[in-house]
This record gives sequence, C-alpha cells and structure tokens, in this order.
Amino acid sequence: MAFDYKSPRWLRLRASVLRQAGYRCQYFKRYGRRVEAVHVHHIWPAEDYPQYAWCRWNLIALSQAAHNMMHDRSTGKLTAEGEALRRKTRPPAL
Repeated sequence: MAFDYKSPRWLRLRASVLRQAGYRCQYFKRYGRRVEAVHVHHIWPAEDYPQYAWCRWNLIALSQAAHNMMHDRSTGKLTAEGEALRRKTRPPAL
C-alpha cells in the first residue's frame, strides 16, 4: 500500500518537520550552505519500511536539489547518496 502524502496527518507532520528545521535544507546545512527546504524526505522509504513512516527520526527537511539526489526518479529507489544517508540513520533501539 502506498503512503498517503496528501493525508492531513502527513501534512501536519511535514509542516512540523520543516518548521523545526527553520525551513532550511539539512543536507546542504552540513556544508555551510543556506538553502530553502521544500520537501520532507523519509530516510528509510515509507513504501519499503511502513513501520518507520511516521517516526520523526526518519524524516529530514531537504531542498528540491538535495531530494533529487536521494532518489532515482526513473525507478523511485534510493540513489547511492540516499542509501548512504539511510545507513547512517539507524532506527532507535526498542
């Protein structure tokens, strides 16, 4: 089942993540660049890991350019950059 990116619950969570990040891309922030964040990315993809879809630790505010770097737009799968971020972001211990 596909994640509903238009649901009121997601839109509220997305707005909260963007607000918490100051509407700045967290990827480019690592390089000292101030770039506007317009997307909230699931580090562990919601379609593959639905158990993490609503977890704040799994969400990151990104610019359009950074978000495009995370996904292969022809397959929808994570790119090498997206996989690297996923490997660095471990689910919290239960």
